[in-house]
Amino acid sequence: MRAEKYVILLGDGMPDRPIPQMDNKTPLMLANTPNLDTMAREGSAGSVSTTPEGFEPGSDVTNMGILGYDPSFYYTGRSPLEATAMGVDLGPDDVAFRCNLVTLKPAGGGVIMHDFSAGHLETDDAKELIEGLNDAIGDESITFYPGVSYRHLMVWRGGRTEMKLTPPHDISDQDIRGYLPSGDGSDFIRKVMNDSQMFLSKHRVNIRRKAAGKKEANSVWLWGHGKKPILPPLMEKRKLSGAMITAVDLMRGIAINADMKVIDVEGATGWIDTNYDGKAQACLEALKEVDLVYLHVESPDEAGHAGGLDDKIKAITDFDKKVVGPILKLAMEGTDVRIIALSDHATPLELKTHTTNPVPFAIFPPLDASPSGAFDESIVETSQLRFDNAVDLFDYFIEGGRV
Repeated sequence: MRAEKYVILLGDGMPDRPIPQMDNKTPLMLANTPNLDTMAREGSAGSVSTTPEGFEPGSDVTNMGILGYDPSFYYTGRSPLEATAMGVDLGPDDVAFRCNLVTLKPAGGGVIMHDFSAGHLETDDAKELIEGLNDAIGDESITFYPGVSYRHLMVWRGGRTEMKLTPPHDISDQDIRGYLPSGDGSDFIRKVMNDSQMFLSKHRVNIRRKAAGKKEANSVWLWGHGKKPILPPLMEKRKLSGAMITAVDLMRGIAINADMKVIDVEGATGWIDTNYDGKAQACLEALKEVDLVYLHVESPDEAGHAGGLDDKIKAITDFDKKVVGPILKLAMEGTDVRIIALSDHATPLELKTHTTNPVPFAIFPPLDASPSGAFDESIVETSQLRFDNAVDLFDYFIEGGRV
């Protein structure tokens, strides 16, 4: 049975692994999450495998499935989604690449990925670097487009797609030599990365950052490539109007391709300083106009990639208090709104990257009698409410039961 309104509350990368020095508890167990726990105790709690077989557990693939779009049919790569969000129209032969500004560092006779975000550098600094790089090495075949903080875009016209590229957040503190681009077209991509290092090392922004004791953005790292995607509108596919609230271009791109409204919130950063309160308020306002709101919070994932236990606990605690709390209150006051809280994947501090483990979810009001004691990874082991893929969970959530 359908509800009048729906909210997907996505805490990116919240699940983790037991931490021995913390009495084998996870950040989800250590964080103060009374609202998520209420959803688990008084709602329907279960687990879902968000990464389809044959795919990597990237937020692009997993969030697409959580929104009800089967990646096996619709996925063409991460960067084409981000290109859409940035207003970059890809031609049929264009290949988009995520272009991170990163910090590389000599170590042990090699070079390591010291920081995949270049110290979460400020957008103004990043914009100057990317625009300068485009002037220096951009031409009729490649163009660089500035984004937010360390996240940017490169388009290779007539480019290759059959190559292996590694996300930089998957190789934190590791020697990059085993993860450089390989396959058809990789020589060109390696050259672009090498040329970027020559330019960035001498740029005034990095000279200024070094003098201030900040990490230098001394290289680009290209990954997540693909061609233009085509998603049917959410209204056409599911008979739902929708809105997306997020701080990252990836999620904006999914929303735009699904013909959802994208709501920008002032102060939304994707880090632990993001405007949680503003996101929750924007969600409450959007529910007056659309059927479904997808509210995405990036900060737990960023903390996981950085290996920051305190930051991850804080991100989860703030997500629960400032985002889940106000939305859950609306449902508990009798409004016909159905809420699901979940993650797109785990990002264990130990690994600093994503894993394919099933993740817990909780739906309120309940659809089945499947409560849990708390919202944490134990749900995966104890609940009988399990889904082998995210699209089936979306159907269950929307239709009010298994279909």
